[in-house]
Amino acid sequence: MDLKFKVSARIAGPVEEVFEAVADPDKLSAYFTTAGAKGRIKAGATVIWGFHDCPGPFPVLIREVVENEKIVLEWETSDEGVDEPYMTETTMTFEPLDNNCRTLVTVTEKGWRKTQTGLDSSYSNCMGWSQMLCAMKAWVEHGINLREGMYR
Repeated sequence: MDLKFKVSARIAGPVEEVFEAVADPDKLSAYFTTAGAKGRIKAGATVIWGFHDCPGPFPVLIREVVENEKIVLEWETSDEGVDEPYMTETTMTFEPLDNNCRTLVTVTEKGWRKTQTGLDSSYSNCMGWSQMLCAMKAWVEHGINLREGMYR
């Protein structure tokens, strides 16, 4: 059994605009990283994400970027009571739909240890990425920040 998940959303906007909503730290900070994002997403970079609902900040290692198509990142997690943290891998894909008037964004994450803490962490991240997609949709389509005040 592998601990992994996949969530998706369709966002009204061209793939270039939706991709930039993730790649640009100012845009990402406007709707998702409630304590800010530092650094543009590009292959080989380490960016910093902060969230009011989780202690951080979190260094995020950008493994691969295919402009307007895919972002692969890794970030650290750990099991309670285990000294050595480990990395999970998140892949975001961006697929143009309806003559590039909409974009299908899919987020997959994998790599947790097969422990109760790993399972709990995967559920938590699945919730977080689902919220991210909802927040991105509201922000890209309507300029609304759904996460404003949600955690603080």
